[in-house]
Amino acid sequence: MEPVVTVGLDGSPESLAAARWAADEAERRKLTLRLLHAWPLLVPEPTRVPAEMDQNYWARRIVHKARAELQARHPGLPIVGNLVADDALHALLRAASESEMIVLGSRGLVPVESYFLGDISMPVVVRADGPVVLVRAGTSGQGPQPAPAVEGGVVVALKLHGPCDDLLEFAFGTAAARSVPLRAVHGQSLPLVAYAPWGVDHDVTEEITQDAQKHLNQILRPWRDKFPLVEVSDSIALESPAKAVVRAAHGAALLVVGRRKPRPAPSHLGPVAQAAIHHARCPVAVVPHA
Repeated sequence: MEPVVTVGLDGSPESLAAARWAADEAERRKLTLRLLHAWPLLVPEPTRVPAEMDQNYWARRIVHKARAELQARHPGLPIVGNLVADDALHALLRAASESEMIVLGSRGLVPVESYFLGDISMPVVVRADGPVVLVRAGTSGQGPQPAPAVEGGVVVALKLHGPCDDLLEFAFGTAAARSVPLRAVHGQSLPLVAYAPWGVDHDVTEEITQDAQKHLNQILRPWRDKFPLVEVSDSIALESPAKAVVRAAHGAALLVVGRRKPRPAPSHLGPVAQAAIHHARCPVAVVPHA
């Protein structure tokens, strides 16, 4: 199968915002965009029946309407529609294994009756074999509207120990495709030894910062060499990693966070990924890595 960017559609404003983001990204990466709508009650394609008798009418309308808008915005972009007679979770997980990334709509902490949150979206993020991008829709007085595009760079959250090649490959590749800067962020809570009766011991924090900077430089060096055209900066924050990452994502075009993929698959995300999904205002990519 040729490389694709897949977006899940359910007819909501959030999924349409995700489709617009996915179309932009597919065009940048010169990939095909696949519009996926899954519903267990889909029936075999009818032949020449009136719309009022077509049991798949609304499912096909969701995909066709999105495709028409996106094709008008991106005339040269290959777009395919995909109706799947399966439950959303199975369909999205299978699509994730076949795609460069899968893109879903998100409303953060706002409850919504949509398979992108609640019972479906988190299992997709937690179990998908590839990157999952969650795109938030903005709000206005007239109801949910797609959030305006942010011209910021890419922010990637990094730990200093353990493998992170898949995470950095995605982050650097995205920054390169967009021709925007990449900022690597590491947050680290202070240990008890850093505190003194008069406050924080500056000597201890300086030592922690220097050690973290040394490790961060070592991690980034091969990727700077591999992507010489990407402007890279880094920052170390001596605070909760979740807080540091959400703060750094302000004004970014994309926040990239990692997720370990042990076997068997985990049932929940780590605190940084959880905080990013619920609180970051920009799109969030969750990238599984070893």
